[in-house]
Amino acid sequence: MKLAKIKAMVLFMAMGLIVGLRPSVAEELRIGTASIGGAFYPIGQGISNLVNKYAGNEMTMVPVVTGGSVQNPRLVSSGEVEIAITNNNLAVLATKGKGPYKEGAIDLKAVAALHPSVLHMVVLEGSDIKTFEDIKGRKVAIGPAGGGTLGFMRFLLPLHGMSLDDITPSFLSYGDGFSQLADGNVDAAFALSGYPAAAVMQVTATKKLRFIKFDPAILASALEKNPAFAGVEIPADVYETAEPPVVIGVNNMLVVKSEMDADKVFAITKAIFDHLDEFKAENANAKQINPKDSMSLRIPLHEGAARYFNK
Repeated sequence: MKLAKIKAMVLFMAMGLIVGLRPSVAEELRIGTASIGGAFYPIGQGISNLVNKYAGNEMTMVPVVTGGSVQNPRLVSSGEVEIAITNNNLAVLATKGKGPYKEGAIDLKAVAALHPSVLHMVVLEGSDIKTFEDIKGRKVAIGPAGGGTLGFMRFLLPLHGMSLDDITPSFLSYGDGFSQLADGNVDAAFALSGYPAAAVMQVTATKKLRFIKFDPAILASALEKNPAFAGVEIPADVYETAEPPVVIGVNNMLVVKSEMDADKVFAITKAIFDHLDEFKAENANAKQINPKDSMSLRIPLHEGAARYFNK
């Protein structure tokens, strides 16, 4: 009997030792991006790859297709994603409970500045739509309902004496919206995205495109009303346009909940920015990321990110 008890005790201790040696399961983090065809998804995929490669064995990351920059702060707040990409201006509105977030302020902190997004306002080369005002009464693809393009449209239409009621909006992913443009099913396609945008590049393979012209006075008025926006000139060779289009744009950032563990945020930030050259080699939009921009974002840096950038 005594021998049986000893054997049982030895077996119990051995099992405990095995359990103790078993590696802990890595926590899977989800990064909210946007629809397929824009810049957010491949940027999120690149960030995930860096985190999976360099953040150690305690966490992994996967990109998640979402409605885009308007929806992403809400997804972070609800816990449906742990980290997400959004525009600088939307991050400010989310933390203040204004604009599309009037249901209540969201407790967000910034992780890092990313690439800028610009509002692609595109028609086929032979279109009779020349200016923004010419979209009145036309069918326009404006991205998914939760994306940043719709927010820009709500901001820009009144500056031109218009509203959403003056166009027929088509709420499609960027990829589908520009495919519909190529097929002639919509008259114009808009997309708030980094450049080059995959959805736009796909169309340039078979069609010649032209950007809708932005009235300089209205662009100046838009920038005065919202300092988070900027005028951006896209080089003509990006989309093989006849001239470099001047568009409105905004910088993007990574955001998390304020309560997220600081060591975890530090590890994510380090994985990205210690290997930024690798990121830039694999993603065209990542080439536009400037680490210094992370020190002048419009919402406060998370403690973990601040520890990285202030080191």
